[in-house]
Formats: sequence, structure tokens, C-alpha cells
Amino acid sequence: MSHNDQLVGLSAVELRRLIGAKEISPVELLDACIDRIEAIDPAVNAVTATCFPQAREAAKAAERAVLNGEPLGVLHGLPLGVKDLEDTAGLLTTYGSPTARSNVPTQDVLLVERLRAAGAVLVAKTNVPEFGAGANTRNPVWGATGNPFNPMLNAGGSSGGAAAALACDMLPVCTGSDTGGSLRIPASKCGVVGFRPSPGLVPNSRKKLGWTPISVVGPMGRTVAEACLQLAATAGLSASDPLSFQVDPLRFLTPAPIDLSTLRVGWTEDFGSCDVDARIRAVFRERIAAIAPMVRSCEPVQFDLGEVHRCFDVIRAESFVAGLHDAYARDPASIGPNSRANYELGAAMTLADCAWAQAEQTRILKRFQAAFSQFDVILSPTTPVSPFPWSELYATHIDGRAQENYYRWLALTYVVTLTTHPALSLPCGVDHAGMPFGLQIVGPFHGDRKTLAVAHALEQAFDASATLRRPRPDLAKLAQPTPALQSIVTAPPVFDAATSGMGTSAV
Repeated sequence: MSHNDQLVGLSAVELRRLIGAKEISPVELLDACIDRIEAIDPAVNAVTATCFPQAREAAKAAERAVLNGEPLGVLHGLPLGVKDLEDTAGLLTTYGSPTARSNVPTQDVLLVERLRAAGAVLVAKTNVPEFGAGANTRNPVWGATGNPFNPMLNAGGSSGGAAAALACDMLPVCTGSDTGGSLRIPASKCGVVGFRPSPGLVPNSRKKLGWTPISVVGPMGRTVAEACLQLAATAGLSASDPLSFQVDPLRFLTPAPIDLSTLRVGWTEDFGSCDVDARIRAVFRERIAAIAPMVRSCEPVQFDLGEVHRCFDVIRAESFVAGLHDAYARDPASIGPNSRANYELGAAMTLADCAWAQAEQTRILKRFQAAFSQFDVILSPTTPVSPFPWSELYATHIDGRAQENYYRWLALTYVVTLTTHPALSLPCGVDHAGMPFGLQIVGPFHGDRKTLAVAHALEQAFDASATLRRPRPDLAKLAQPTPALQSIVTAPPVFDAATSGMGTSAV
């Protein structure tokens, strides 16, 4: 194994320690990450626009700061990938849509602003479905992101590019966002960690409906500790998100210790309302049997979540109407089928529909609390099916049951979204098909630190088991590009880096 391969395989926490101790240079680390991206990304297509020249200048400045003994941020010198839904000043941001094919923002969103202020070095954007709609990362601008364990299968979404990049050790810090599971689902399918924080813990400055808690931004990582490191750089109050609140972000710097033997764990295969493949149910029961001896108690829990699917339909559609109104008014055909379906569903709704959905969400939250009077955390599968080919837009059937729309198969995560509870997908071995299996850990209301602490303790316990530990893709098998991943691109964006001040990935 080369020095660069060893370097990119180290955790973000260890890399930051080595930079601070002057044992590695931010420039050295950046070059290693670029080498990994250039070697592996053609096979998975996780990375979209890049800014390697600017990143090298930033890395050199980070190196000077270390040598000069200047104060260093918690992410100082760490290469950063930003989901292509988040605006990045000077770097192409397309949202996966042909309508934004040439969009180069002049300002960072708050999330990126905070990451850069903490010392992270922006390197690239990561791929998404168009406008983040759906959990299959493919769009007509950049093509499809393949799963690192099998590039012909999907990587989940909408943070699929970030999850694949992390799984392949391309970048140590990657951002995500989550409405119906967009942090958790790709983390599950790619064998990494995705944490949906309580709404407002990490301010989301780009959401149109500021008072709605459905959409959050949050961290991804190869480990829980990496997710915590990113939280320490991004959590805390901002008027750009009216749901944000005051918190000391450094409380998240390292996971809190917790004794698994004291935990009361509840588990559910389906929250009483979600379709789940029988083989995934069987794998989940095997995992629960392995976890039970580690904790104080591990018992099934029943849920009555009312009209949870209709509730999500309405609230999700509201957000798409707010976000896509102008684009739809200009040209409905310019918007992809998933996003257009969401917009049209919402545009047909009435004020009575919206009022009912808001009230039902409140009722769901109250019902959900009953479980947390008995248990510290709730465990479930993160996704109901093993990764399917990315060429299939979504899971049309689960266990022979037709799914009524393109996102119904995300129900295991979106029912938790409606409760506003923090939730994390933790790698937990592989499923019946040999693909990564994610365990969804749902914490108590505003119990973000507890959720992370439990996840970290389980992660450490899993690491001792060949069956439960985080799986790793075989990077040697990703040596050759997979042209099919770019086959749905209608015409890739072309830029002159000399005039635009940015690079682009080879797609």
C-alpha cells in the first residue's frame, strides 16, 4: 500500500491531529485525496465540479498557518466535499438540474461558510438526484453515482455522491442533507455514517420554508467520530434558520461515553406502517439478536403513526412548491419527473390539506413519545431493500407490493423525519446480497448527543465482529471507469477554467 493510500484511509479525526502536530502537511493530504479521486471516481461518479487549483492554494495557506503557530479550526487543512445542493462561492453548483447547468454562486451557504471558517479546504461538489428528489443519485447533468460495492447498483440519495466518496476514502469531510432520508439512506447503502440532527441544530440557510422542520443539513462520515467533528464546526444559532438554537458546538467534538449495558433498546422492523422486504427483515432480526446481549434490554415496540404517509406527502410537496415555483412557471418540461411530480402534487393541494398535515404531524410526534417512555433508543432497518440497479429510478415493488409513488420506499426514514427526532444510520455488516446493511438509530426528542453516543458505543462493539463491522469496498475492482454511469447525461457542462476560475470533473 502506498503512502497516499495509507493517508486517505486515516480518519478525519486522526488527520486533523497529524496536521496540528506538524506530522503531515495539508498540501500532502490534498494531493493524496486528488490522487484517490482521479483513480477511483471514474468508476463510481461521486464527484461533480472540482476546484483543485484553488484547493491547493487554500492548502498552502493552511500549511503556513500551522508553521506560523496560528490558531487552528477543528477542521483545519481537511479536504471537503460539499453536496451539490449547497451553494459554493466560485464553484459550479447545479442542483443536478439542466436549469442550473452554468450556475456559479457568488456566496457560500452558511453551512459551507462555517466549514471553511473551521479550516476545511473545499475540493469538490458531490453528486445528487435532480433537486435532491429521490434516493437514487442520478441526474441529466452529471449522470449516475454507482455504489462502491457494485457500481451498477445505486448508491442511495440524495447524498449519494457524498456517501460514495467517503466509502472510497476520496475525501475525509463530506456534507449531507435530509428530508425523507437523504443522509441516512445513502449512508446505509454505501456503508458509512449519516446523521440527521434535530431541526435547527445545524442551521439550514437555503430552505425556502424557514419554519418547517422537514429539511435539515447534517454530517456524514466513515465513523461516528467523523460526523461529530463536522458537527463541532457547524452547529449553533443563526438567524438564517429560524429554527436554529444556541448550543456550544464543541460539545459535539467527541462522542460522549455511554455504557451499552445500561441501555433499554426498542426495535421495530417497520414502524407498523412501512413495506420491508422479507430478506431485509430477516437480516435485521439477526442483527437484533447479536445486539441484545450487549444491552440491558432489547424488546419489540409497537407504533400507531396514524396517516403518516399522507402527512408526509403533503408536507414534502409544500417544500417542492416553494422551491420550484419559478422554474416550473418558466418551463415545466425543464424539471425532471420526480421533482415535477412533487410540484404538481403540491400545487393541487388546498389550505385545508396543509392545515390537516401540520396537525397530523403534531399528533405523530405525540404518539411517538410513548416509545421513549420505555426505551432510550429505537432501532430499525434504514432501508427496506438491498441496493437495486441505478438504472431503475426507484423501488417500484417491495415484497410484491406496488409502491404508490417514487419515494414511498423511503418510508422507514421519512416516518422518523416527521417526528423531528434525531436519527443516524450506522453500518452493520452486509445484507443477504453482500451489500452494506444500515441500522437506523432513533434517539429521543432533541437527544442528539445521546444518539451519537449510543451509535459510537455500538460502532465500537461492532468493530470486534466480522459480521457486524463496517464493510469496505474492494477498491482494486474499481480500477476501470464504468462509462454507463454517465450514459444519462444529455450534454456535460463545459467550462474554461482559465476564465471561470474553477475546474470540473471528467464526466
